[in-house]
Amino acid sequence: MARADQNEHDEHLVVCVLGDELYALDIAVVKEIIAWEPVTRVPRVQGWAQGIINLRGNIIPVVDLRKRFGLPEAEIGRETRVVVVEMGQIVVGLVVDGVTEVLRVPSSQVESSVLTAGVDAGFVRGVAKTDRGLVLLLDVDRLLSDKEQGVLKSIADNPPADTAVEG
Repeated sequence: MARADQNEHDEHLVVCVLGDELYALDIAVVKEIIAWEPVTRVPRVQGWAQGIINLRGNIIPVVDLRKRFGLPEAEIGRETRVVVVEMGQIVVGLVVDGVTEVLRVPSSQVESSVLTAGVDAGFVRGVAKTDRGLVLLLDVDRLLSDKEQGVLKSIADNPPADTAVEG
């Protein structure tokens, strides 16, 4: 009985890599993880909004987390992934350097008040202490403002006519 109660308080996380740091997303918001594919650029959008992809007939806006976090650019590599997440009323692809694992962390190993270097603390909801080191837990709902989410939703719902999307 105690074991079942303990499992109810575990954090289930998808662990991603950006540079030398580990970040995690709550598995409940992750729809799928796909290999990198080139995006279709959309004119006149902010630099962190990388473009759009066609995922089985659905237009998905793609956000470059490195740019969003103000981290240095990196080459797209074999391990680069797009983590497709539900963010408010839209589905968004988040570009990461790689995905390492799905991890279950006891809530007792998560600290909610943190100091973060290089990442706006508003994006981070806590830090998990794991065997691999510290993992920053991202708050998907705070990665983008409501206005920014609205821009991405508008792009997904009405891609510009001069933007070809190939499937």
